[in-house]
Amino acid sequence: MSQATKRKHVVKEVLGDYSPPSEKQQIVRVVASPGNNLHEVETEEGGRFLASMPTKFRKNIWIKRGDFLIVDPIEEGEKVKGEIASILYKDHIKELRKQGAWPAGFSEPGSLDSDAKKDARDQRSAQEREADGEGEGDSEDDGDLFVNTNRRNYEYWESEESEESEEGEGEGKGVREGETERG
Repeated sequence: MSQATKRKHVVKEVLGDYSPPSEKQQIVRVVASPGNNLHEVETEEGGRFLASMPTKFRKNIWIKRGDFLIVDPIEEGEKVKGEIASILYKDHIKELRKQGAWPAGFSEPGSLDSDAKKDARDQRSAQEREADGEGEGDSEDDGDLFVNTNRRNYEYWESEESEESEEGEGEGKGVREGETERG
């Protein structure tokens, strides 16, 4: 089976087919993704553990912080105590709420997303206020600019002495390695 065909079937399974969680399975929220196809999840009671992503989802389905999952328990695991069975999207969450199967601890399905959006809005407005403040002043503070550590920094300087004495021979400019430009 080609990679495209496999992806098509996996996406169809995740988006289309939906089955409510069984008695052993539980609904959890993704808190963090430490890497290596592991996701730190939180139960409705507030307990946290790692859940592994099965190979059929890897490189086909992406999970971000705040998403809800159905997890199968792993009995023998110390750190990794669950395996992701399915990913819950908005339609799935609405259906679970209608059935009364949605956990009370996750009363607002978008609470984490709305908080993240609110923080992003606040940050953007703060940046806009800073930009307005910078336009008024004449100070040139380049301390917050990105510095590429893969490139050598050079200092460009002009010698006032050489400009006065030898205007015809040279500009009096020089470059020193490892330093930045001064005004």
